[in-house]
Amino acid sequence: MQLYVIGVNHTTAPIQIRENVAFNGEHLGSALRELTTHGATEAAILSTCNRTELYCSTDNPEKPLNWLSQYHKLEMSKLQPYIYTLPNDAAVKHAFRVASGLDSMVLGEAQILGQFKQSVKIAQDAGTLGTHLHKLFQRTFEVAKEVRTNTDIGANSISMAAAAVKLAQRIFGNISDQKVLLIGAGEMIELCADHFAAQKPKSMMVANRTLERGSRLAEKISLQGVSAKAILLNDLPESFAEYDIVITSTASQLPIVGLGMVESAIKARRHRPVFMVDLAVPRDIEPEVADLDDVFLYTVDDLAQVVADGIVNRQEAAVAAEIIVTARVEHFMQWLKKRDAVPTIKALRDQAEITRQAELEKAFKLIQKGESPESVLEALSNALTNKFLHAPSHALNQTHGDEHAKLEDVIKQLYLIKH
Repeated sequence: MQLYVIGVNHTTAPIQIRENVAFNGEHLGSALRELTTHGATEAAILSTCNRTELYCSTDNPEKPLNWLSQYHKLEMSKLQPYIYTLPNDAAVKHAFRVASGLDSMVLGEAQILGQFKQSVKIAQDAGTLGTHLHKLFQRTFEVAKEVRTNTDIGANSISMAAAAVKLAQRIFGNISDQKVLLIGAGEMIELCADHFAAQKPKSMMVANRTLERGSRLAEKISLQGVSAKAILLNDLPESFAEYDIVITSTASQLPIVGLGMVESAIKARRHRPVFMVDLAVPRDIEPEVADLDDVFLYTVDDLAQVVADGIVNRQEAAVAAEIIVTARVEHFMQWLKKRDAVPTIKALRDQAEITRQAELEKAFKLIQKGESPESVLEALSNALTNKFLHAPSHALNQTHGDEHAKLEDVIKQLYLIKH
């Protein structure tokens, strides 16, 4: 078995591909258990707006990849060009870099670490983590903490939420006269709520599947001095035209905001512009909305240029972070190699124990026949010495040339022979 990371991310695949291989958090546990019946002995899945990655212990990475294609009903020919398959040390390094924010669209962003930890917890609850992945993720979070503590990788980092505010300000200038609609109530929307509330918009509305969670977020916004309420997603079409800024990030597998809804809203608004940011993968807003006049629609991929602000300082910190990652990868691979040697060590000990038991049995029989203990111990020690040294001695006698010299060096090393 080897460790593999199999996946796509924002650098290898456009959003049109990423949204087709994203996993709904509610179904992640059952998906993991299914994956472990398709070639993976251990498995975890990291699925965010910027990446979907399978972390596996497997002897054939094609099996998990085929499962990914089949699970999402996506033809392999459409998926294959965007997939990366990273084995062993490359997989370990990738995990360390992802958790440390070195592989994010926003270099050094901290949100990915929380998402990674949540994915590992789901895998643990699903019972799909084994010795190798458990140790990998333990080390991964240790490395991420070390990178954050000893470098400035997170300094001057502009989040997706902050980028959304910047873009809104480019369109409206001061957004204090605008009404903001937040669709969803998850972690990303909460971050956006904080950033937009800080700009003191005219009002904010939270539309969510459950009114209870939406109301909690609205109350939190109100504490920042901004008028805020909550509605159900089902009631969204009736009031959609009221909002100048729309930010959406849900776990829905189908679009929530359709072309027809936005067309009606634009007509009712008499062509006053609407700024929309779709942070969801799969997307919450139908892509055709971007073609409408008076609509400014951005996806997570469109925010890349904005979040690049301040990247120079973080790139310098990234150099130091990469050094830490590389060193820790080497340490982990040493542990992994030791783990790989465990079956051989066990087999060696089992074989030695069988030999010991056999010779001990012979010694007992000799004592029962009246042989002196001294002679029996002498015979026992000679027999054990001959048995244990037979295999290396025979192997050494059967080799020649360079092979003989290499084997001789190994035997000297094993038996601590200095001359």
